Formats: sequence, C-alpha cells, structure tokens
Amino acid sequence: MSRIAVAAAATLLACSPGDGGARGSPADSSAASAPAAASDSLATAGPGVEIWFTLSRTVSTPVGKSCVDRAIELRRGEKRTPIPLLYTQEKPQIVSDTTARAILYSNCIASDTYLVDLRSGRPTREKR
Repeated sequence: MSRIAVAAAATLLACSPGDGGARGSPADSSAASAPAAASDSLATAGPGVEIWFTLSRTVSTPVGKSCVDRAIELRRGEKRTPIPLLYTQEKPQIVSDTTARAILYSNCIASDTYLVDLRSGRPTREKR
C-alpha cells in the first residue's frame, strides 16, 4: 500500500466515530428511536372546505403512555388556514356550513371541545 493510501485511510479513521458507528452514539440512538413525522392527511370535508391533520407532536401521559397529537388546518384550494393551538387525536366533525367541532387533547387526554369557524379558522371553546 502506498504512503498516500495509508495516510488517507488514517485520516478517514481519525474523523470517524471510534467504534466505526457499530454501537451508535446517543445522538444516533435518539434519531433511530424518534418516530417519523406524520404526513398531512385529510381528516374530513365540508361544503367548500377540507380539514387536514398537519403538524404532529409525540406526547405522553404521566404514567408514560405515548400518543400523537395532530394540529388541524382548513384548506380551500390553495388557501391554507392553520387552527392555532388546537391539537387533537380525533377527526373533527362538521356541525354546519360555517362550523366544525374538534376536541382538544393534552398529554393524551381529551379536554375541552372547540367550535371552529370554517371561514376564519378561529376556535372558540364550546359552552357546556
């Protein structure tokens, strides 16, 4: 083997993880165990509007059970209106031409029910 080839091999080994990546570093293991990001998916549709699941976050209960909360977004053709701070695990329900109902989830637990204005995207807590 030529001196150049030996020097190149030594340089590559010096720049790589000491174990050749066989055991994996903490960064490698967290990346491997992290769930893949959920893709956008159609939740439901009403007159002239679609409600899509968009962002996702993995959360867990105080006892360690994991689940995935999804944000929702209104879509009309090219126009997209994200619904602020409303993460859910259930499909929203169309209530009328202008309103949908969605259940807020926090740490895998269903919470308040919100009415979402399908024109503006504004969520309002539903009165019980």
